[in-house]
Amino acid sequence: MGSRKCLPRTTGLILIASLVAVLVLGSGLAAPLLAAAPLKVAAVFETPIEEPWVNQIHVALLRAKKDLGVQYEWSESVKSADFARVMREYAEKGYQLITGDAFGAERIARRVAVDYPKIAFVFGSGIGPAEPNFGVFDNWIHEPAFLSGMIAGKMTKSNTIGVVAAMPIPEVNRLANAFYAGAKEVNPKVKCKFSFIGSFFDPPKAKEAALAQIEAGVDVIYAERFGVIEAAKEKGILAISNMSDQSSLGPDNVITGPVWDMWPTVSYMVNLVKAGVFTAQDFGGFSFMSKGGSYLAPYHKFETKLPADVKDLVAKRKQEILAGTFRVNIDESIPKSD
Repeated sequence: MGSRKCLPRTTGLILIASLVAVLVLGSGLAAPLLAAAPLKVAAVFETPIEEPWVNQIHVALLRAKKDLGVQYEWSESVKSADFARVMREYAEKGYQLITGDAFGAERIARRVAVDYPKIAFVFGSGIGPAEPNFGVFDNWIHEPAFLSGMIAGKMTKSNTIGVVAAMPIPEVNRLANAFYAGAKEVNPKVKCKFSFIGSFFDPPKAKEAALAQIEAGVDVIYAERFGVIEAAKEKGILAISNMSDQSSLGPDNVITGPVWDMWPTVSYMVNLVKAGVFTAQDFGGFSFMSKGGSYLAPYHKFETKLPADVKDLVAKRKQEILAGTFRVNIDESIPKSD
């Protein structure tokens, strides 16, 4: 038999120390030294992912999955009757942050949140936050909507511009009114027609409303909803997109439009939950231009088509907004056609 050799004293101490470390880690006393499990984030959307408002949230959450290492799942086209069930399923599965849009399910979403006080809920909402765990956000993109209006006011030849929007609710009204205010600032003679389709996602109806406006003399139209750009393309008029860069839908028609970038909002709320310091608050301010939450889409083909004086005018006003020396008025009253 081979002889048994004793380990050196120092080696034995190292082994003992290592064993103690393993036991301590296993007990959870040194949890910060362990790799943290990914934060589980879920989103519940009322409309299809392709709808721009929802898509901008989804894009930011996909980025959070890549850049912040979160585990992300979502449910789209969730009807009000199913909203609570879907939210509860995610809560019961251990998701620590549940987000989405709740404009059509405000009370439902809030009731579910009350039952899960240790989970962070942050939803697109037209109402305020609720302690202790229900935060809200909204698309405060009225500033680039104003800049878009300035372009429309300068580019119209008929002095008649139009807006086709979802419905006359505050978050839609402020965009429509800001757009018209921007046009009026640079063209006092301009008039505006407003149409509401009564839905957040009904492209055929939006297209129909746009065609009616074009027939009535509108030659620059704000596509607050999907479907409008298709009408502008068919009739050969200019369009302003909304929420995302939609130039690809009509490269020869879409000048630019307000873009809603949800990344500042999403990254902030994810990091709050990760740090264990989440509180119910209104995250709407992160959608302002100064926070990087909104901006004008690139001009693309119109970079050379837009007159230099128009681009200069818009660039100057943009800098004033960013510097805080010009504030776009927030008007949430129901707009009326001229």
